[in-house]
Amino acid sequence: MESLNLIKNDPWLAPYKEAIEGRYQYVVNKEKNLTGNGRQTLSEMASGYLYFGLHKTKSGWVFREWAPNATAIYMIGTFNEWKKDDRYKLQRLGNGIWEIALAEGLLRHEDLFKLLVEWEGGCGERIPAWIRRVVQDENTKIFSAQVWNPEKPYVFKHKRFKPNVSPLLIYECHIGMASNEEKVGSYDEFRRMVLPRIAKEGYNAIQIMAIQEHPYYGSFGYHVSSFFAASSRFGTPEELKQLIDEAHSMGIAVIMDIVHSHAVKNEVEGLGRFDGSYTQYFLGGARREHPAWDSLCFDYGKNEVLHFLLSNCKFWLDEYKFDGFRFDGVTSMLYYSHGLGEAFCNYADYFNGHQDGDAIAYLTLANKLIHEVNKNAITIAEEVSGMPGLATKYEDGGYGFDYRMAMNIPDYWIKTIKEKKDEDWHPSSIWWETTNRRADEKTISYAESHDQALVGDKTIIFRLIDADMYWHMQKDDHNFMVERGVALHKMIRLVTASTINGGYLNFMGNEFGHPEWIDFPREGNGWSHKYARRQWDLVDNMDLKYHFLGDFDREMLELIRSVKNFQSTPIQKVWDNDEDQILAYMRKDLVFVFNFNPTKSFADYGFLVPKGEYEVVLNTDANRFGGFGLADDTIHHFTQFDPLYKKEKKDKKPEKPRINPFLGGIIRGCVIRWPYAKRQVEDTGTPASYSVKKERRENI
Repeated sequence: MESLNLIKNDPWLAPYKEAIEGRYQYVVNKEKNLTGNGRQTLSEMASGYLYFGLHKTKSGWVFREWAPNATAIYMIGTFNEWKKDDRYKLQRLGNGIWEIALAEGLLRHEDLFKLLVEWEGGCGERIPAWIRRVVQDENTKIFSAQVWNPEKPYVFKHKRFKPNVSPLLIYECHIGMASNEEKVGSYDEFRRMVLPRIAKEGYNAIQIMAIQEHPYYGSFGYHVSSFFAASSRFGTPEELKQLIDEAHSMGIAVIMDIVHSHAVKNEVEGLGRFDGSYTQYFLGGARREHPAWDSLCFDYGKNEVLHFLLSNCKFWLDEYKFDGFRFDGVTSMLYYSHGLGEAFCNYADYFNGHQDGDAIAYLTLANKLIHEVNKNAITIAEEVSGMPGLATKYEDGGYGFDYRMAMNIPDYWIKTIKEKKDEDWHPSSIWWETTNRRADEKTISYAESHDQALVGDKTIIFRLIDADMYWHMQKDDHNFMVERGVALHKMIRLVTASTINGGYLNFMGNEFGHPEWIDFPREGNGWSHKYARRQWDLVDNMDLKYHFLGDFDREMLELIRSVKNFQSTPIQKVWDNDEDQILAYMRKDLVFVFNFNPTKSFADYGFLVPKGEYEVVLNTDANRFGGFGLADDTIHHFTQFDPLYKKEKKDKKPEKPRINPFLGGIIRGCVIRWPYAKRQVEDTGTPASYSVKKERRENI
């Protein structure tokens, strides 16, 4: 085999050539096995949802299920008073497949039903594995499958949509907690009231959590029971389709947070012991249960399971027009240990035999399938170990994801805020953490996601300000903790968003410093929705400081979008000084300058940039963002040659003159468009950032 590009591009992987090529060949062989040696495409193979489950035909209905251990299966429901009835008995076809054909009048739209599955030594009620609609009774709390055959199915207006990935700006969201009211929000409410906010903010993608049906609302959607059913607690399939369609009309891609890393243990609601056996969909023995998540682990080595999961990927693309997926828990899938207790300190840790080759094959085939179905689809891996090749093309020997989550960045910010005094924040460390990634893999950078907002953790804004948020967020209330927190909140986001090599993600409400953690209704809080919502009225209130953060977030994204393919432009460090706590770097015609010093401002602070004239385009300390407005951002700034620099004859490189920026304001950042600026300075005690705009000139 000719050496794969993954190895060619990274010589440090050469010692592991055999393992990498072995994984690649295993995927090739697995695809041949699944597709009948190429007699059909991967996409044609992954069409199980068109065969299994409940389908309306010209003459009536047909239902099919895979249950190899079953001895008999009956449909029971509202149509037969939930009793065993031979008219609704399925017939065995072979290979573990069961089928029943029903006359049209025997099932109606919105009928409730389940399967009564019998096996040697027992029986149980089950929700069909391939069902597309599951509802919960408000009184009994019992889940049932539901016949869904509306007279007027939703017809998409936008059947072809191409996401804007230059760059990808993701708004991570949860439908249920998107309401301002203390309740479960709906698809329709989100479409009408939240989507316009997201579009106005400048995000071009939403990443929706908790779509696949899950019995326990408080699981955040990560304990899935019905993989083909869109959660009914938020509304109907038609309403979800309309939401996605309208998002597309606004230029917003819709990414689904898909959970194929594990499944809920429930037997009545989920796939656990679906046909009486423990290993129909899941691993056996000690590997069956996830030791940390109280859930079941799929058997990725079984072709029927691969068929189920791959069909699930295609289903959401085909039926709902999702634009791609964020795969949850990829680290857990890659390793027999689920990544628990492992440090991943060197390359050997990725090729020591502790990796699950079947899971790797599934993830690779899933990516290949998704891009075969929709070449513009987006796939993102939530992965923390740093597995090489995860976001490298399949043909190059990688696993085929478009992006991987830069999970080191939020961990770094939380650790810094928790453990370091302001005086100990080191720009060199900030630069390293925000730019440390494999050159051939794109990442999604983020300061915080839903993980940092859940009970048991704290958001960045709450770690910075804490309880003072409850008392001092009025505009006319000057509080040091609040002013410091607001300033650093903006700077942390600016440095994170401006160093991306793929995309940027923000969790719903965090852009304006939502003050509350997320706590879903549970017995311990009296089943309250008080902390499972988003208080949009806070950012809408012009008398509070929340809107400053929201306004800054919007203008920050506008700046990033103003540079075509911002994520692909080279990023060059101009200066870092840990003693002064100054960081400066360039992207195209933008110079980003940060002063993280909590006690000092600087005048005539020189560093080298391309010659020319600069204007400030974004300043975190501007009055409109809740800053002190210490600098006059209307002033243009010019580069100048440094005599000492000239003395050493380094001035012969005219593209590298010196600029003397104003770094006034304690803890500040700035973004400047080409050469910097000379500024009047005044000491203050708050953080800031700017941006400056370039106009090229031949001579200075």
